[in-house]
Amino acid sequence: MAEPPSIVIVSPRAAVRARLRAALESDGVRVAGEAETLDEAAGIEPSADAFVFERDDDHEDPGYETLTAREREVLEWLAEGLTNRAIAARLGISDHTVKFHVASIYGKLGVSTRAEAIRRGLRRGLITI
Repeated sequence: MAEPPSIVIVSPRAAVRARLRAALESDGVRVAGEAETLDEAAGIEPSADAFVFERDDDHEDPGYETLTAREREVLEWLAEGLTNRAIAARLGISDHTVKFHVASIYGKLGVSTRAEAIRRGLRRGLITI
């Protein structure tokens, strides 16, 4: 089996780093370390597969599909590290409906994992942590 990707989390805020670590690790991603700046991150593991930033000023194609208010709400809960069952309980909806929203989020954001959805949501300013 292939080794999971090695990720370094970069954010000036410790709480954000902790939340991203929890979300990434729940998806089986190996978090090599955390840093406040990119320069500091490079010293942690220069051979890391990727760096995850709290926010990126680089804007992507504005033609992407927008998320509904409920999808944004579900994405926020995903970023908090909640399971589908916990999200369903908080929103008063079924697990199946949460799975539907998650699948729709994945499709609209062009991702296939929770970690990717959270990262893309952060980059596009759809959510904050």
